[in-house]
Amino acid sequence: MSFKVAFVGAGSIGFSRTLLRDLLAVPEFKNIEVAFTDINQHNLDMVTQLVQRDIRENGLSIEIQSTTDRREALKDARYVFCVVRIGGLEAFQHDVDIPLKYGVDQCVGDTLCAGGIMYGQRGIAAMLEICKDIREVAEPNALLLNYANPMAMLTWACNKYGGVRTIGLCHGVQGGHHQIARALGKKKEEVDIICAGINHQTWYVSVKTDGVDRTGDLLEAFESVPDFMQTEKVRIDMMRRFGYYSTESNGHLSEYVPWYRKRADEIKDWIDMGVWINGETGGYLRVCTEGRNWFETDFPNWMKADPYVYSAENRGEEHGSYIIEGLETGRVYRGHFNVVNNGVITNLPDDAIIEAPGYVDRNGINMPVVGDLPLGCAAVCNVSISVQRLAVEAAVHGDDKLLRQAMMMDPLVGAVCNPKEIWQMVDEMLVAQAKWLPQYTASVEAAEKRLAAGPLVPTRENYQGAARLKTKTIEELTADREASTRNAREADKAKERPAAAH
Repeated sequence: MSFKVAFVGAGSIGFSRTLLRDLLAVPEFKNIEVAFTDINQHNLDMVTQLVQRDIRENGLSIEIQSTTDRREALKDARYVFCVVRIGGLEAFQHDVDIPLKYGVDQCVGDTLCAGGIMYGQRGIAAMLEICKDIREVAEPNALLLNYANPMAMLTWACNKYGGVRTIGLCHGVQGGHHQIARALGKKKEEVDIICAGINHQTWYVSVKTDGVDRTGDLLEAFESVPDFMQTEKVRIDMMRRFGYYSTESNGHLSEYVPWYRKRADEIKDWIDMGVWINGETGGYLRVCTEGRNWFETDFPNWMKADPYVYSAENRGEEHGSYIIEGLETGRVYRGHFNVVNNGVITNLPDDAIIEAPGYVDRNGINMPVVGDLPLGCAAVCNVSISVQRLAVEAAVHGDDKLLRQAMMMDPLVGAVCNPKEIWQMVDEMLVAQAKWLPQYTASVEAAEKRLAAGPLVPTRENYQGAARLKTKTIEELTADREASTRNAREADKAKERPAAAH
């Protein structure tokens, strides 16, 4: 069995290596073609060397086609993994730091809120170019498996405007599934779930053990686990008030709704500093920066370390390899996928990208109808969907008025900022990120003039947020090599969560 798989943004340390490990664990896939492409030759070379070493040590003869020419990598590809971060860590820094001047304190800033909206503006412009290349040079009807954030916005744009079949994939559902099992005192495989909503705001609407519905037991179960009570305060509070547990981490969820990060002096009441994903200001930016710095510094040791073993027991939980396995071999796979709604969740808009259970086999990706979400859960999702729709249309058409409206409608931005502050914040972000926003050239020029002319709304210059930690130096990372390597290696940078820190 042979077909071509291309990885766009393959210089990504975590995803490219682990996704290929999972794919090559499938016995039928030992002779597939693999292409890596990235705009950064240095990152691409390092990841290619590392993964080619894994392939060789596993006794396979696959030679990675590694190139900065994206069209060459995409040529004749049947499947395309997208793991890009448009603008890299430089743009990500702006996503976090500029909103902080206006009091918008984000933990992650890559899905919703000010950072996620701007990340979407950069990402959609690039994704539509990637889609154009896929249409022109990949296999007809190629499948784009998108792991890049903001997941819903990018997947929405690719399906509506890109002309490419696109499915969005995330590991959030799996993470919460493990937590629910722990709270109920069960193994993950003993707990059956139905999870539905939108990416990073997906709700466990059905939780069963031995065929018995345990959804109503979850609040008490989580409240009985001291560690969860300390590290998942936002998620537990949302469950207390809306009745259902939500997929995403404490830090992620806290910035998607208006209630938990709106007042600087209350943020620490809702977060925990034991690990970044529990709510640390700019936490994801910090660990991504540390991971990149460590990989570049320690790369020679990575080449000496044990290679990945391509086997069933070492295969991860990311959906991508299982989807391809189902499509190619006919083995049935059940997962949770991000797709155009089209009636799957009946009280969310049909055009939205929803996350819901699906089945894959040779007949394709099949999404059963979930029906209505609980009314409160649907309301939370619908607010975010309105922001996403505005942000997608803004990015596609280079419409800065829609961009500003997306910021105004964003739950946390709207809770913290008034309209004048939002207008000025958008001006600052457009100017700072101009080189990644080709669709906004005229808007950037107008923003530069406004910022130069004044008068400007006062901001908190150099404000570091309510719970910011310093990025570790190479010396500090070296002191705990194992933890530093684990952080750099993992796509899920909070897979292993230490005990809570009070």
